[in-house]
Amino acid sequence: MNKLILKLVAVSTLVLSFMTMSVLPTKTSAATTHQVQSGETFWLIGKQHGVPAEKLMEMNKKATPLLYVGERLTIPNSITPAEKDLLARLVHAEAKGEPYAGKVAVATVVLNRVDSKLFPNNVKDVIYQKDQGYYAFTPVQNGTINQKADALAKEAVQEALAYRGMGNGSLYFYNPKTAKSTWITSRETTVTIGNHRFAK
Repeated sequence: MNKLILKLVAVSTLVLSFMTMSVLPTKTSAATTHQVQSGETFWLIGKQHGVPAEKLMEMNKKATPLLYVGERLTIPNSITPAEKDLLARLVHAEAKGEPYAGKVAVATVVLNRVDSKLFPNNVKDVIYQKDQGYYAFTPVQNGTINQKADALAKEAVQEALAYRGMGNGSLYFYNPKTAKSTWITSRETTVTIGNHRFAK
């Protein structure tokens, strides 16, 4: 009788552990959450996490932008931390001394390329893409992409991820004072910010 009870306990424990394993999220599938603080909006939370406000609202089944302090929001994945760091380093090197809007626009060009069928479909491959033996971005060619990104470049990446900034679908940018390619200068200009002209 005792053996039968022990077997039943052992089987029950095994079944319970399998059920628990199937219900509890794994580390890789666990979603990021954010607890709403006083004064926060979907726009601010979206910028902080690099996610569009509309996507945040959709994921959390919100029909209105009303938020409550203490409420927990599920944050959808954007790009990986390594990709964010790489993109921020590119922005830092490419747009050093440029206005903040220009930094956001540089990051947006990379993200637009990821979305375009004309370019690779991830941040790393877009940044390290070569054409006729040359990298698409000067900082990759000269090594300045290996410098640490500053806080402003990181913030610009977050904003570009959330809102794509100015540029109306820009896929290119260049400095008209130093550009030597007649092909790049022939592209349709979308916006000029600081020393950079953006184009598609």
